[in-house]
Amino acid sequence: MNYQLINLPFGASELEPVVSAETIALHHGKHLATYVNNLNNLLPGSGMEDKPLEEIVVNATGGIFNNAGQILNHNLYFEQLQAPSDDNRPVGALAKAIDEQFGSFEAFKENFTAAAVTLFGSGWAWLASDENGTLHILQMPNADNPVTKGLKPLMTFDVWEHAYYVDYRNRRPDHISAMWKILNWKVINSRFSK
Repeated sequence: MNYQLINLPFGASELEPVVSAETIALHHGKHLATYVNNLNNLLPGSGMEDKPLEEIVVNATGGIFNNAGQILNHNLYFEQLQAPSDDNRPVGALAKAIDEQFGSFEAFKENFTAAAVTLFGSGWAWLASDENGTLHILQMPNADNPVTKGLKPLMTFDVWEHAYYVDYRNRRPDHISAMWKILNWKVINSRFSK
């Protein structure tokens, strides 16, 4: 199997001013494309050539894990984004679960933002669910993904500097604050409801 660079569900400038077209060109067109090319070059002879990304991430190590993890993480990240909206809130079963578990969307948002802002170095902040539907906020370094812990990834913020440095320089908190405007909660809810 040859992995392909995903098509974005939005136009390159559609996320502005939260994320610039320049950042999208670099983040999707350069960083993610490199991970795809690297994985395709590493897989022959590995025994994982025809495995789904999730299975590779759970079972691989080294370069295969790093590149497969970054592809899976970025695919989930880009698929959850849409044009900015000031009144952007969870929907469906996920909205109910957030209210029940965290008390309110505002409390959840505060906890998730803290996880994203305080993650040391490069990595990802995740909202994931377990087999019982319990929600978990996770800080995961580098290419790690909740599937490695037996959890279902629902939502993520990329806190590698390449995700925000063009637009925000070293102001990660400002980037994280703005990200809430471009989440597609229908997509995120569909991941929870599966």
